Amino acid sequence: MADSKKKGDIKLADQLKRILQRLDAIEEQIQRNQTDDDESNGTVAKQCCCLPTVPERVLEAGIDPGRESLIRSIEKKWVNGTELKYYFFTEGDWGGSSSQQKVVKDAFRTWKNVGIGLSFKQVNQPDLADIRIGFKQGDGSWSYLGRDIWNRPVNERTMNFGWPLRGQDGQDTALHEIGHTLGFNHEQQNPFAGIQWDEEAVYQYFAGPPNYWPRNQTYHNILKTLDPNTVDGSDWDPNSIMQYAFGAGLILFPEEFRNGLNPEPGLSEIDKQRVRLFYPELEDDEQELKPFESRRLTLGPAEQTNFVIRPASTRRYSIQTFGISDTVMVLFEDTDGTLEHLAADDDSGWSRNARISVRLVRGRNYVLRLRLYSSRASGDSAVMIW
Repeated sequence: MADSKKKGDIKLADQLKRILQRLDAIEEQIQRNQTDDDESNGTVAKQCCCLPTVPERVLEAGIDPGRESLIRSIEKKWVNGTELKYYFFTEGDWGGSSSQQKVVKDAFRTWKNVGIGLSFKQVNQPDLADIRIGFKQGDGSWSYLGRDIWNRPVNERTMNFGWPLRGQDGQDTALHEIGHTLGFNHEQQNPFAGIQWDEEAVYQYFAGPPNYWPRNQTYHNILKTLDPNTVDGSDWDPNSIMQYAFGAGLILFPEEFRNGLNPEPGLSEIDKQRVRLFYPELEDDEQELKPFESRRLTLGPAEQTNFVIRPASTRRYSIQTFGISDTVMVLFEDTDGTLEHLAADDDSGWSRNARISVRLVRGRNYVLRLRLYSSRASGDSAVMIW
């Protein structure tokens, strides 16, 4: 009797699984038909990512321009070695089908396979996640930029996909939004691109279907040139995954793009170089940081050093940098090889030092990752725990 009941439960579970798969397929077909209708009705513009606006980071008055440039170019980036945990909403307006989730999972894998020091892990609760991903249709595709996601409440999305992710366009959309989460801006706003726009044509293009953007949204995502201090290099990459595609008549110069700009699919070679520059594969070079032993920081801008901490007693500890440098330091707890974010501080742009005060437990291991923005006097900075 028990065996027959067990077989019945398994059969029912299989039936439910097949029903859910069919519902996913029906949903995909409905979305595909809607998009095909748009195209047959003369839609020209492609659906494009729309970055959320956030307040600019406030720096100390009178800061040296060179120092500000270094801070602005790195401020959104993660310390290398961070494991970014992501969560998919599955119910309500924010829920996405399993096929849509798979496209995003594959995109995380593509970024990781470039050979970077960051890693990605799916979790099953939003409060455990750094990246919280929704699929609300009609709400556009977007992501907060880099470490800005840590400033969002745990019940909010940090990324959304507002149209079906299918084919190469779907893959590129997922790669693009993850690129924002890694700290990379829109490439068409690169101040070194030298793009001259037919601005009114651009406003009209994005005011129509399928984007329906107001003028301020178009300006924020396309026409506004980024501060040169925030750009990760002087080269414009028209094939970057962070570059929009544009129809004819929007770009006046360079002349080769007057008839349209269509980036090659996938990550470009420059995309791969840039992400490896900020997040190179980690080497096993962690030093031990022991109480009351000052460790000198001999780093260049954007360089990083890593320490392991093995507390001899359970108590509250202070970890602090000393000297005249701009740094971000993040403390992780090592839980069976998984690094859980514990605390962080960022002193860049202010006349103070980064400091973390936290309770550490004897017998547990911790990892401190420290990235330098700028050092105003070579060799004059250090870190200590006590």
